[in-house]
Amino acid sequence: MMYIHLAAALLAFVLGAAQFVRRKGTSVHKTLGRVWIVAMAVTCISSFALHGFVEGARFSWLHGLSVWTLICLLAMVYFARKKNIRRHRNFAIGAYCGLLGAGAAATLMPHRFLYQMLFG
Repeated sequence: MMYIHLAAALLAFVLGAAQFVRRKGTSVHKTLGRVWIVAMAVTCISSFALHGFVEGARFSWLHGLSVWTLICLLAMVYFARKKNIRRHRNFAIGAYCGLLGAGAAATLMPHRFLYQMLFG
């Protein structure tokens, strides 16, 4: 499950960055956005199969971030369909920042899997 989580997170990272630099409102933006939302949802849902920070603990604050991100994804779709672009954009930026924060935590904390994979 870890590799599915990492692959989805990496895809969401790349697509999210592309969304920020590309022109908004185009069919490409909408298509990439749909794929990004699926990648983010897979990242969030797969996180619940992963262990927390504390030995023996099942959930951590990152799992709370996953729940919040799923809510943000729903809000993004809702506000895009309602043509409330300001709120759609704000939820997208927030979800992407959450992805970056969770990725930083997973990468920079020595006892985490990704840290061990990258830095031994």
